Amino acid sequence: MAQSPQWQCIAGCGACCRLDPALRQEALEALDPQQRHTYLAMVGPDGWCIHFDTGARRCRIYSERPDFCQVSNLARLFAPNGNGDPVAPPPPAAASPQLWPAEMHDLAIRCCTDQIRSEYGGRGRVMRRFQRAIRRP
Repeated sequence: MAQSPQWQCIAGCGACCRLDPALRQEALEALDPQQRHTYLAMVGPDGWCIHFDTGARRCRIYSERPDFCQVSNLARLFAPNGNGDPVAPPPPAAASPQLWPAEMHDLAIRCCTDQIRSEYGGRGRVMRRFQRAIRRP
């Protein structure tokens, strides 16, 4: 029996750090006014987060990043389930993806897949690495 894919962040990606408001309107709409202010203050002139090291493709404030940058908060911000009801976010103690329900993994995988495809293409090296990572047991 095949195991369901489990979301996993991959090093050297950073697709989610492309914050250009023209490309991420759905993100802005999901945020409250304070979060929106913080988000917009993080957008650099090139559309990337000012805290993203584009050369190394890594976040310089990862351990202090805002809550809307944390994948564990995707359910709270974006997740309608098949019935139109929000997917319950994992409890705070379940920040570890190993403790997430399957629908949370599915949402995170869809979000990352869309963002990677948008930034690097659907058949590129980053997408292939992500696909391999989420299929590992």
